[in-house]
Amino acid sequence: MRRRCCAPSRRLWRCPLPEPILIGIGANLPGPDGSAPLASCRAAAVALDGLAGLRLIALSRWWESAPIPPLPGAPWFVNGVARLKGQAEPEALLAALHAIEARFDRARPYPNAPRTLDLDLLAMGGLRREGAVILPHPRMHVRHFVLRPLLEVAPGWRHPVLGDAAAALAALPEQALRPL
Repeated sequence: MRRRCCAPSRRLWRCPLPEPILIGIGANLPGPDGSAPLASCRAAAVALDGLAGLRLIALSRWWESAPIPPLPGAPWFVNGVARLKGQAEPEALLAALHAIEARFDRARPYPNAPRTLDLDLLAMGGLRREGAVILPHPRMHVRHFVLRPLLEVAPGWRHPVLGDAAAALAALPEQALRPL
């Protein structure tokens, strides 16, 4: 069975099933209970299992990375990627991710601000979308802290526009990233 999805340039078109579903997880501020960013990321990963009828099937190692763009005095981020299985509408899934962020007191005072939790809908298989939910994530292919853990949970994953994610990672300039 194929899903139907809307695109602004066309009325209706058929697209592949949106699997795997890849979610970026990150934090660089203590959680609302004072817990370390790593604890918030781990708790968020647990909250993803069963979210919107999806199942968590893989979780990358945790990585530590410098903020991009660099912010003087800002703590490094903890980052990882979760792979989910199942089907969900992109808008509903993004709303569910925002609800988890809200439980961790996520604030958005300005772009790229330090945060208690950040959940990004990176990709849903080969689905391409513009509008309220952009898929794949528009900056994922230029970030080591996304591609490295993504390839741990989805080896061989191909960006629906740019192709081989491993080649994209290899082509990136060096970025500060270290495993935890």
